[in-house]
Amino acid sequence: MCGIVGYTGKKEACAVIIDGLKKLEYRGYDSAGVALQKNGRLVIAKGAGSVADLEAKLGDQFKAVTVGIGHTRWATHGRPTDENAHPHSSCNDEIALVHNGIIENYRSLRQWLIDEKGHKFHSETDTEVLAHLVEEYYAGDLLAAVRMSLAMVEGSYGLVVLSSHEPGRIICARQDSPLIIGLGEGENLVASDIPALLAHTRRTIILEDGELASITAQKVDIYNADGCLIEREVFTVTWDIEAAEKGGYDHFMLKEIMEQPAAVKETMRQRIDTTTGKVNLSELDFTAKELSSLEKIHIVACGTAYHAGLLGKAVIEKLAGIPVEVDVASEFRYRQPLLKEKQLVIVISQSGETADTLAALRLARQKGLKVLAITNVVGSSVSREADQVLYTWAGPEIAVASTKAYLTQLVALYLVALYLGETRGSIEPELAAEIVSGLKSLPGHLKTILSEESLSSLRPYCDHLAKWESAFFVGRNLDYPVALEGALKLKEISYIHAEAYPAGELKHGPLALIVRGIPVIAIATQKAVLDKTLSNIHEVNARDGAVFAITQEGFEDVARQVDSVFYLPSINDILAPVLSVVPTQLIAYYTALARGCSIDKPRNLAKSVTVE
Repeated sequence: MCGIVGYTGKKEACAVIIDGLKKLEYRGYDSAGVALQKNGRLVIAKGAGSVADLEAKLGDQFKAVTVGIGHTRWATHGRPTDENAHPHSSCNDEIALVHNGIIENYRSLRQWLIDEKGHKFHSETDTEVLAHLVEEYYAGDLLAAVRMSLAMVEGSYGLVVLSSHEPGRIICARQDSPLIIGLGEGENLVASDIPALLAHTRRTIILEDGELASITAQKVDIYNADGCLIEREVFTVTWDIEAAEKGGYDHFMLKEIMEQPAAVKETMRQRIDTTTGKVNLSELDFTAKELSSLEKIHIVACGTAYHAGLLGKAVIEKLAGIPVEVDVASEFRYRQPLLKEKQLVIVISQSGETADTLAALRLARQKGLKVLAITNVVGSSVSREADQVLYTWAGPEIAVASTKAYLTQLVALYLVALYLGETRGSIEPELAAEIVSGLKSLPGHLKTILSEESLSSLRPYCDHLAKWESAFFVGRNLDYPVALEGALKLKEISYIHAEAYPAGELKHGPLALIVRGIPVIAIATQKAVLDKTLSNIHEVNARDGAVFAITQEGFEDVARQVDSVFYLPSINDILAPVLSVVPTQLIAYYTALARGCSIDKPRNLAKSVTVE
C-alpha cells in the first residue's frame, strides 16, 4: 500500500505521474514504478528506492507517451525489492496494475493460477495475483475482466489497471482503500490521495467501496457493485497542497487518529478465520510443541510501544497462562536478564529501526532464544533479524506522537495472546469466541468514539486543561497502562508535565500534589476494580482535584463521582484499553492545539530513534 497515480490525456504521462508520486512522498515508501502504454504495448520501469531514482531511470525516453499508471509501495507482502515493486504484470505482459490494500485469499488464488492455469509468478506479493486473474478473464473488455477478477477476491483494494489492447483507457476499483478521480479538460487522472491531483484539477470524484470506473481522456464512467452505470457528485477541492496532504485535517496527528478504525481493521485482516472464528496466525512459523513448552515471555520495547507491551503482558498472562516480563529496551541488556531455554522474546517497534530494541533483539538471539517482532515496516532491521514477524498494517505514520501504530500494536498483541491460548488449550472456547467477536467490533466502536459529537464534547475540557502546567492520569489493572500512554501523549505534544499512577498508589505519596482544580484524568473501564477506582477518585475529590473520567456506557456510578465524563461503547473489559486510549489521544491533541504547540513535530523528539 501507499501512493497511486494514473493519467490519460494529452500531456507527457510520465512527467505527470512522477510529479504526482512526489506529492505523495510524505506518506513514506520503499519502492516506486510506472507502467506506460507505448506503441501498442506496455512498458514497465520499477525498482526499490526513491521516486528520484525512478525518474533518473526513465530519463527522456517516454516523452511522447500520454497514458500510464504509477505507484510508490509501502511493503505488506514481500520484501522491498525490485521484483516486489509495483506495477505488476500478467504472463503475457499485456496487463499491468498497481494496488493498495491486502488480498486475503491470495495464497489459494495463486496456487490455483499456477496449478490449474499454468501462470508463472515473479514476486512475493499478494498484488501479482490480481494481474494474472485479469489476464485469465480478459476477453476484449478490461472492465469486465477486472469485475470478474474482483468477484474472486477477498480483501481490500484501491486498484488501477492498464491493458495494451485498450489504448487510452484506465480501469480502477475500490474496496476499503481510497481512490480519487481528477476531472480535467481533455485529460483525466486517478490517485490514492488528493495532493497528486491538485496541479491539474480541483474537480474530483471520490470512489466509494464496491465501485469501479472506466477512465479515458474524454470520459469517466462510474459503475456500482452490480455493474450498473451511476451518476456521482463532483467534489471541488478547496484545500491547498499542505492541507490536502493531511486529508483536510489541520495536522497529521489528527488524521492518523481518525485513520485508526481502518488501521485496526487492516491489522486483523486474514488473521481471524471467518469460518471457525479462531485466530489464524499461519504467517508465524512456530510449532505447536514450541508454543506448548513455553515457560516465559519477555516483551521488550521503548516509549509508546513499551506501554503496548504492558497491556500485552496482562492479556497474554490471562489468555495463555504464560508468565511475561516487560522491559524498557534501553535497560534490558544492562540488567543482565535471565534468558533461558523455553523462553520467547517479543520486540515491538513501529519503525523497526529503534536502536535499543535492536540491541535487545540481538542479545536474545545470541543467547539462543527465538524472537518475534511486532513492527509496522516490512524490510526494517527488526523484521530482518527476528525469527518471526507479525506486521501491524497501520500504514505510514507521519506525526512524531504515535497513535494508529500503537493501536495496531495492541491488536497484534491480543491476536498473539489468543493464538497462544488456543494453541496451548489454556483459554475456554466461549471466552475466546467472545474476545474474537469483540475484536471484530472494534472498528465500529472506534468510529463512534471519533464521531463529531464525541469530538465536540472533549473540546471544552481540553481548553480548561490547557491552562494548567501539571496533570495526573490514574487507572487500575488494565487501565493503568492506558494512563501511562495518556500521560506520555500529553507530555509529548502539549508540554504539560503529566504523571500516571496506579490509582491505588495515590495515597502513597502523589496525593500530596493534589490541589484545588488540578486536572486528574481517571480511566475506569474495569468492572472488577471499579469500586476500588471510585474509592481512589473520592480521595482526589476530598482534596478538590478536578476529575475527568473515561469509562464504559452503563457505568453510571462513575458520572456521579466526577466533574465530567466521556463514555465509551460497552465492550468486554479485556478489550476496553483499545477504546479508552483514543480519548486520551484526543485530549492531548486538542490541549496542544489550545496551547499553540507544534503538534506533528514536538520539540526535541524524533519519529525513529536510531541511536542509544
